[in-house]
Amino acid sequence: MSNSAAAERRLFIGTSGWNYKNWKEDFYQGVPQKRWLQHYAAQFDSVEVNATFYRQLKEDTYRKWMRETPESFFFAIKGTRFVTHVKRLKDPEESVLKQRDNVAPLFPRLCAVIWQLPATLQKDADRLRDFARALSRNWSRTPHAVEFRHDSWFDEEVARILAEHDLANCLSDAPDWPMWDRVTSDLAYVRLHGQTELYRSEYSEKDLARWAAQARDWLDQGKTVSIYFDNTDGNHAFRNALRLREMLS
Repeated sequence: MSNSAAAERRLFIGTSGWNYKNWKEDFYQGVPQKRWLQHYAAQFDSVEVNATFYRQLKEDTYRKWMRETPESFFFAIKGTRFVTHVKRLKDPEESVLKQRDNVAPLFPRLCAVIWQLPATLQKDADRLRDFARALSRNWSRTPHAVEFRHDSWFDEEVARILAEHDLANCLSDAPDWPMWDRVTSDLAYVRLHGQTELYRSEYSEKDLARWAAQARDWLDQGKTVSIYFDNTDGNHAFRNALRLREMLS
């Protein structure tokens, strides 16, 4: 991991985002919206930030998040869509540097960056290799994961590129795209988007038990495990995350 505090932590469980109005009368019942992050951080040890995918936030926003959360709380962020969806991994260096510098206030508690590729982007080993090299040159102190949403990427050449640059393959569970269950680095990064209905469906006790068993196996192998629930459109993500944390406690 990128710092000694993160290195001591090997399991992160949370949700993809925390600021959801549909959680107001349930998870945040009686909590003013300005205190939602503080409330969330009292229940979980990590969150995956979606906003960084869409736009560059003010550095003061990151500093505010750091002040509002305990030192034991960590952030994963989504890499900018300008790299993954606009430029589609082509010539990534300048944009990688720009985002790295922008999120610098989070560095003491930045546990990972997740780069989500579009489902229309098929395998291009040269582009992936150039992207991996840009991360290695410019942002190697933070772990990175890549979420592939087209199965043309699921092969040994891609696995080698990821492994050579210490990049994690994201295990991405969803009904609308396939999941590659290959682990390519010391980070096992999982995004659970909803198994039967994208962003909405609930994970059953059996589903959660299966992921808990897999997480224990990775932890026994000495890996860091990051699991984020993205079934946030309903009120299932925080419940599923709390239950999985309970199973692994």
